[in-house]
Amino acid sequence: MSISARNRFPGTVSAVETGPIHAKVELTLAGGDKIVAVVTQESVKNLGLVVGKKAFVFVKAPWVMLLSADEKMRFSARNRLTGTVDAVVKGAVNSEVTLKLKGGESVYAIITNDAVAEMGLKPGVPASALFKASHLILGVAD
Repeated sequence: MSISARNRFPGTVSAVETGPIHAKVELTLAGGDKIVAVVTQESVKNLGLVVGKKAFVFVKAPWVMLLSADEKMRFSARNRLTGTVDAVVKGAVNSEVTLKLKGGESVYAIITNDAVAEMGLKPGVPASALFKASHLILGVAD
């Protein structure tokens, strides 16, 4: 499958909480991190999302926010994955920052060069990736 989303996380559905219109679907990644997505009930049905099913989470790099290692801050974004900056590729205006998670997965974020400088992001620095549950796309292999 080819897809333009930079972040692709294979995982296993570990919980499904249904509502009248939407469902909250939790996937556990190989390294133990959990990602929660909010999708329609129709998507849950069409994809056959049940506990134990293998699935993929996709999130575009510009939808990922980065947070320096300040653990006291709280956000409305449901997903927070903590790791270490692995690489920073600087462009004219924005940079691509790669965060390596404990389980070995990588998270890619596109943020401004000013933000990279202000946050002191460079390889080896701890950071967290934040993204909203509604900004995720789920998929399954047929």
